[in-house]
Amino acid sequence: MDDVKEKFKENGYKLTTQRRAILDVIIENHDKHLNPEEIYDIVKIKYPEIGIATVYRTLQLLEKLNIIYRLNFDDGYNRYELNYSSENHHHHHLICLKCGKVTEVKMDLLENLETQIEVENGFKIVDHNVKFFGYCIDCQK
Repeated sequence: MDDVKEKFKENGYKLTTQRRAILDVIIENHDKHLNPEEIYDIVKIKYPEIGIATVYRTLQLLEKLNIIYRLNFDDGYNRYELNYSSENHHHHHLICLKCGKVTEVKMDLLENLETQIEVENGFKIVDHNVKFFGYCIDCQK
């Protein structure tokens, strides 16, 4: 959280109570990949005066400051995830077509492929995004 406060300060922003509450919801639910409405529903339990517009503006600011990043799982929603990496290199996701469950894949098996693409094409890759669609173990039953 000290790093987050420092990013806010460096960029001329304050970590207000409402911004902190929104960030706390993302941190506490880091494995759920929440959309803005879900974040709003959770935040308003503790802070009923907060507006949905504040949630959207805060998400935009957190993304601008590289604290979170936006994900699209082709379900009609933007979802958000903490950016744990200073290198801004994303991990992969498994997305169940039946229940919508999202599972993170921590390993990155594409590093060798990225190197080969860079060498063969003279192209510097800074990130990639891989989504695997299928059925989770529960929906296979």
